[in-house]
Amino acid sequence: MPNFPIFDRSKSPIITKGTNNYTQKNAAEPPQSAVSATTGGFFSINASNSASLGLLGGTVNISVRIANPSNSGKTLYLKQIYGNTNVSLSLLSSFSGQVTALSGGTLTSPSTLTPATFQLGSSATSVMTATSSTSAITGGTSFALYPLFPGPFFLEYSGSILVPPGQALSVNVFGSLSVLGILGTAVEVIWWEA
Repeated sequence: MPNFPIFDRSKSPIITKGTNNYTQKNAAEPPQSAVSATTGGFFSINASNSASLGLLGGTVNISVRIANPSNSGKTLYLKQIYGNTNVSLSLLSSFSGQVTALSGGTLTSPSTLTPATFQLGSSATSVMTATSSTSAITGGTSFALYPLFPGPFFLEYSGSILVPPGQALSVNVFGSLSVLGILGTAVEVIWWEA
């Protein structure tokens, strides 16, 4: 058995995430550690919707939009999008679902959401404006689209999606049943600001 070096390299038989700062200079702390939860830099919003669908089934949507005001002086760094679709009392129906993340987009009859800080008891507030709707998003440019099965979903971005001042991020989760059933959808978005 050959002796492989302890320093991970991309040409090794097993490629792993960089953990050695000596040979991989970028393998130190993730960028979000610079604005950790202790500084009040992490925020989240969540929304949900459910409905009892009739004999012909139907669709249940939940949408959220986070807008960065043009004069905010801050950038939103998207950390995670997660949520779920929940089906109960379904009579052998077919389920389809999808989560879509978009740049921009417009919500129909939006309700205001207040972003929560991850530093409990802190007076830190987000500069972002957040809204939710039980309708699909109109307009915008999708950059992520994933099919869903009943149950949870989790999308990790670790700050790789940026929302600069004057831009907005929208996320829609929908589920659809072909016959009678109770269907729920939920979404949560986590970000930090710097």
